[in-house]
Amino acid sequence: MASSVSSQQDQVLVEAISSARILTLNRPKQLNAQTIQMISPLLELFLAFEKDPNVKLVILKVSILNGIVMGGGAGASLHGRFCVATENTIFAMPETALGLFPDVAASYFLSRLPGFFGEYVGLTGSRLDGAEMLACGLATHFVPSVKLPMLEAALCDVDSSDPVIISSIIDQYCEQPSLKEQSVYNRLDVIDRCFSQKTVEEILSALEREVVHQMDGWISATIQTLKKASPTSLKISLRSIREGRLQGVGACLVRDYRMVCHVLQGELSKDFYEGCRAILLDKDKNPKWEPSKLELIADSTVDCYFSKVNNEEWEDLKLPTRAKFNLPPYAIAKL
Repeated sequence: MASSVSSQQDQVLVEAISSARILTLNRPKQLNAQTIQMISPLLELFLAFEKDPNVKLVILKVSILNGIVMGGGAGASLHGRFCVATENTIFAMPETALGLFPDVAASYFLSRLPGFFGEYVGLTGSRLDGAEMLACGLATHFVPSVKLPMLEAALCDVDSSDPVIISSIIDQYCEQPSLKEQSVYNRLDVIDRCFSQKTVEEILSALEREVVHQMDGWISATIQTLKKASPTSLKISLRSIREGRLQGVGACLVRDYRMVCHVLQGELSKDFYEGCRAILLDKDKNPKWEPSKLELIADSTVDCYFSKVNNEEWEDLKLPTRAKFNLPPYAIAKL
C-alpha cells in the first residue's frame, strides 16, 4: 500500500510503498538545486529510515539519473550503493567555471575513475552522458528511461535490503549503451598523458604539445576551457582530487568544508563571487579572475585553502560518529 507525505512547500517528497521509501527532490524550476530546506529533511529521513526495521530500500529520485546531474545532485547520488543512468542523463561538475571547486566529496569519486579521467572531468567541467557515466564507473547501471516506471515498481516489490538481490532486479532492466564516436572517453589515452601531469601549468603545456602533433578541435577546446576557468579554482581542484585518492568520503567532506569556508570568506580570492556574477547574475560570461594567471598563484596560497580556518566562528566540519559494525561493508570501505 502506498502512502505519501508532502505539502505544496515541501522540497523533498516522501512516498512509502511496502518496505521501500521513495524520496523525490521537488524544486524542478531550479533544476533541484539543493538548499538547506532540502538537505536537512533528507538527513532526518535517512537517519529515521536507518533505525526503522520496516524500511529495507530507499530510492532517491536523483540516484536514478534521468536528467541533469550536477554539483550537489551528484553528491546526493553518486556516493550511494547504486546509481542508474539513462539516455537523458547529463552529468558535470562545472565548478571551476564559477570560481569554486568540485565539492560534495567529488574528489572521492573523481579520483577513482580510470586513469586520470577524474582530473579531466573535474578541471574542465566536461559534460558526460549516461553511456559515458556507465563506461567510466560513475553509474552502476544504464536503464532506458521508458523502463524506469517498471524498474521502480519492481524495486518496491522486492522486500529486501540485500544489495545482490537489488542489483539483480536492476539488471533485468539494463541495457549496454554504445559510446558515441566522438565521446571524450574514447580519448582516454590523450587525457592520461596530459592530465597525469603534476601541475595545472604542466597539464596545459602537455595539451599544447598534443595540438602540435595532431590538429584536434577537442584538444584546442579543452585548452580554451581551462584558460577560461578560474586559475585559483583549477589549482585547488587539482590538489583536492589528488588528495582524494588516498582518503575516504569523510575526510574528503571535512577537507571540502575547510576549502569552501575559505572560498566564502573571500580573503584569499573573491573568484567565487565574481563567477556567480558573470555566469549566474549578469550573465555576461566574462569573469575577471584575480589572480588572473596560474603563475601568479603561489603554492603557499593554495596551501591556505587546505588549512583550518583561523577564526573561532568558522569551525571544522564534525561528522557524526558511526558504529562501523552497524554499516554494510561497502559503506565501511568508503569511510
